[in-house]
Amino acid sequence: MKTFHLGDTVTLHCSISSVDSTYFYWFKQAVGESPQSIMSVYSYNMELVFYGEFQGDQRFAVHKNSTNMSLTISNAKPMDSGFYFCCTREYERIIFWNNFFLKYEGLGTTKKYFSQQPVSNSVHPGDSVTLQCTIETESCAGEHGVYWFKHGSGESLPGVIYTHGNRSDKCKKSSEAGSPTQSCVYSLPKRNLSLSDAGTYYCAVAMCGEILFGNGTKLNIKGTDQENQADPLVLGLTISNILCVILIIVLIYIQKTRIQRKTHHPFSTMPHSETHDPQQLLYNECIFPKRKSEMGPRMQKTNTDVLYSDIRLRE
Repeated sequence: MKTFHLGDTVTLHCSISSVDSTYFYWFKQAVGESPQSIMSVYSYNMELVFYGEFQGDQRFAVHKNSTNMSLTISNAKPMDSGFYFCCTREYERIIFWNNFFLKYEGLGTTKKYFSQQPVSNSVHPGDSVTLQCTIETESCAGEHGVYWFKHGSGESLPGVIYTHGNRSDKCKKSSEAGSPTQSCVYSLPKRNLSLSDAGTYYCAVAMCGEILFGNGTKLNIKGTDQENQADPLVLGLTISNILCVILIIVLIYIQKTRIQRKTHHPFSTMPHSETHDPQQLLYNECIFPKRKSEMGPRMQKTNTDVLYSDIRLRE
């Protein structure tokens, strides 16, 4: 970065290589604007051609040799602030060599005042508001680029939502005689607001060779803060429902475990008197025959009574 004061002579040196290069260029890019061609040199006849606002401006001069191409600005003005870079063209290829940032420094301290007005009234979905930022600084020639950024909740970086290339018509010079200051007011209307419009809005103005940033305006839309906070009653009911579900799951698990145990040991809890599987019982038999008191020549029919003396369960 190089600094200069009003009326200085500034020289920018660009180291180049002339091998296979047919054209040499100098470009200028003011802050917040697109690059502009200052001049070009054709290597075969060393003819210099200036473009646009630089055409016919005797303050700009270019000197070139085999290894260097310098740009000299005489009687420098604040409007000369910006980025300068040189490049060469080799057939269809563009090569950039050096770049510089030229910054104007006025005599003494330049006073600047930049602020953004807060939104005073409560805002609801469907309402309309106008965001404003005000800047007071020294008057300078050139366009003013205006940018609006929005940083929403949960976003890592602000995003550009609006740009305007020239808003110098929004500036008014100070009413004091001989005062170099001017006041500029920039507005961003927002209509039919929704909850997604909530966030912090920043205003940035590119002017006088620099970019000035506002302190931000926070836009709170009712329904994005307190109304979206959890109701303690609802939170308590939700927690109690969750606990009930957990308790039900535990009880179901315990009951299922008991049923599985009964399935694997069907006789562990049943008394012997309720067991009826004949294959699992052992019997001890006692047979007592009954005979008649009188003996006959022939054997008569014998009545037999069977008494079980013991029952055992085989597991």
